[in-house]
Amino acid sequence: MFESAELGHRIDKKTYKEAVPQLRADLLDAQYDLKEQGKIPVIVLVSGQDGAGKGETINLLYEWMDPRFISTLAFCAPTDEERERPVMWRYWRALPPRGRIGIFAGSWYSAPIHDRIEGTMTPAALDRRIDQINRFEQMLAHEGALVLKLWFHLTQEGQRRRLKALEKDPRTAWRVTRWNWDRLKTYDALQEVAGHVLRLTNTPWAPWLIVEGEDDRYREITAGRIILDAMRRHLAAGDRQTPAVAPPVRPNIDGRDVISQLDLTLKLSKKQYEDQLAKWKGRLSELVRDPRFRRRSLICVFEGADAAGKGSAIRRVAAAMDARQYQIVPVAAPTEEERAQPYLWRFWRHMPRAGRVTIFDRSWYGRVLVERVEGFCSEADWQRAYNEINDFEHELDEAGAIVVKFWLQIGKDEQLRRFQEREQVEFKRFKITAEDWRNREKWDAYHQAVCDMVDRTSTGQAPWTLVEANDKAYARVKILRTLCERLEAALSTAPAPPDANFAGKGKK
Repeated sequence: MFESAELGHRIDKKTYKEAVPQLRADLLDAQYDLKEQGKIPVIVLVSGQDGAGKGETINLLYEWMDPRFISTLAFCAPTDEERERPVMWRYWRALPPRGRIGIFAGSWYSAPIHDRIEGTMTPAALDRRIDQINRFEQMLAHEGALVLKLWFHLTQEGQRRRLKALEKDPRTAWRVTRWNWDRLKTYDALQEVAGHVLRLTNTPWAPWLIVEGEDDRYREITAGRIILDAMRRHLAAGDRQTPAVAPPVRPNIDGRDVISQLDLTLKLSKKQYEDQLAKWKGRLSELVRDPRFRRRSLICVFEGADAAGKGSAIRRVAAAMDARQYQIVPVAAPTEEERAQPYLWRFWRHMPRAGRVTIFDRSWYGRVLVERVEGFCSEADWQRAYNEINDFEHELDEAGAIVVKFWLQIGKDEQLRRFQEREQVEFKRFKITAEDWRNREKWDAYHQAVCDMVDRTSTGQAPWTLVEANDKAYARVKILRTLCERLEAALSTAPAPPDANFAGKGKK
């Protein structure tokens, strides 16, 4: 895979001087077109061997282009905050908005390559991470992003020469440390692991471009032209996307589906409600204070028909916890900032750290519900969202998050009764809007969208709990009981963290 970058590519000084002015002008024009259109972000990953010119190339791009619309993100060892969240969390936070260029000096490839070389990641674990990365980059491409991955390559002897030359020059000697020379000893291991990773992640939507890094002039011109040509092609393509293919929906030939088969007559008496509510609120309070929960997090998703009682259910859940331990995130239409990012970006920002709880009042499922039904996104967008959401929740689960999802369902007649009640009760009028009445007219379309959502996104790690909500008392108790059961099951497999207050009791 690296053969073409070991041919001794060089550019003479005269050719370089003649090429640079036009290349710089063209890059600036493309950058301003990118900013003016404001439709796509450009993500440039800069990777490769030590001494191959990664830093110099980044500095040169700042010199050749307008630095106001470029951001560079460097990633080293994760912080404590980052370790308490899914692996990809810190990269999601760093994605550039549409109209800008983000350069990643070190990226989601750095840690798995390093860990495999060090022997702390198995080949199977590396391949699972590669699959995760491919899905992530495919999602970025579907969102319109231009993903460019540059690998600057050197032969082992070429790397030795580069390090010696850098060390000899007083202006660059600081860049060469004992660590760089020690890394030279792992050259063969890096070649093996990087070759495997680059081969499996060299996709049509996010290809690797391997650039020989020994000759500065060749490297600079080549990198500049790669970025220029890719930006021009992407800008010229406009909004055209390759349609995504989603799994087919099972035809409903007998009228039975996950919503129509709910028993909406289920209810609790006042006495049953009070007893059960107190029991499960107390149990939830104990579970979120359990020492084993310090290594986990809880993400609650509340979706449902309008007027189904999501808000009142959330208040009962929150009342069982210390206010310092949880955050409630109400989800409405995305802001301008959020529309400039991939769809899931605004939800990644609210992922809780270990020992914390985040409650979403509506969520990322808006894409396959309201956006689908109301036509706020293309069919390709909501069709591909099912797999993207499953991947997202799978990442949360692997990072230790417990994802509990509720759909609250009421009957059409009960919804009408609640709407009318809201209009008549002064302190409830804010809950009813013209949009609620308009959505009611699309009851059947939402019904189908909910059934498709459950069929395609109720997974082993993050199953849907369908809540019969005609009786609010029954719904609240079922939600609290489900939360407790899911937490108990998850914590039963998690060892308690070492803590002076808990560890070692009963031992000498």
